Amino acid sequence: MRRFTRRTTLALGAGALAAPAGWAQTAFPDKPIRLVVGFAPGGPTDVLARLLAERLTEAIGQQVLVENKPGAAGNLASEQVAKARPDGHTVLFGTSIMSLVPTLYATLPYDPHKDLDPVAHISSVPLILVVPPGGARTTEELVAMLRKEPGKHSYPTPGNGSLIHLTSHLFAARAGGEAMHVPYRGSGPAMQDTLAGRHAFQFDTLGSSKGFLDAGKLRLLGVSTEARVPAMKDVPTIEERAGFPFVSRTWNVLFAPAGTPKPVIEKLNAATNAALRHPALAERAAALAIDLIANSTPASAGKYYLDQIAYWAPIAKASGAKVE
Repeated sequence: MRRFTRRTTLALGAGALAAPAGWAQTAFPDKPIRLVVGFAPGGPTDVLARLLAERLTEAIGQQVLVENKPGAAGNLASEQVAKARPDGHTVLFGTSIMSLVPTLYATLPYDPHKDLDPVAHISSVPLILVVPPGGARTTEELVAMLRKEPGKHSYPTPGNGSLIHLTSHLFAARAGGEAMHVPYRGSGPAMQDTLAGRHAFQFDTLGSSKGFLDAGKLRLLGVSTEARVPAMKDVPTIEERAGFPFVSRTWNVLFAPAGTPKPVIEKLNAATNAALRHPALAERAAALAIDLIANSTPASAGKYYLDQIAYWAPIAKASGAKVE
């Protein structure tokens, strides 16, 4: 195992790591590949993982099987891959919760810096700000509500320490107000109470909220990106309307166990990029406002991961979030 730092990611990109003796003679892949997902079947993470697995199977020439390992904010899946044989046949569908783990967890059964090697940056997904139909009509109005009546209004999240939790906390803090955090066990129950008008606002993805938006059960106020999103070109960014900087995305990065040979990492990277360029996958992703990153390298994927850890660490500390 080696220290996963910015220097490591540059080394990966430059080809400084040579394959151990014996690995070069082994054809990869020579059996099905397990794509481990840290969340339950049917959720947005699982859906994207399965879409990728289908196209990755075609690109790499072996079946890619999704294996769900939910629990402990994705840490069970990360641990499983971190401790797997480093031969490329077990990989992790990493998610944005991984950028919070080093800050929120004092101890872990694996080292998120040392025990996983980046393979490819898969996707970046903007978050959207939604309210119930009877709620605020604009982002400006919501900000004014939070400032005028601090602590009166609430927002739901899938759990303490989740990216949605920290995004919501950041929004209220930058608005200059306060809002009550109500954690749930998952996004589904949280959304049900928002639909019922029990919360002032909620952050979600377009893929999860689209049915409710189309049915008029939610109002979409803004998107959490620097610029407007093609799939929602008429929706302003939160920064446009709120007047303060605000960026938050969920993301996915493919990881392999640390020590996986460089030729295997490179083959996985090339196959992943090819899968992400498949027209059917690209079309499906675009409709859900998922930005597929079809030209990443192991080095750029690792840099993105480290940058996300650095971005969220002070926000996580300031929020006082405690993992359950």
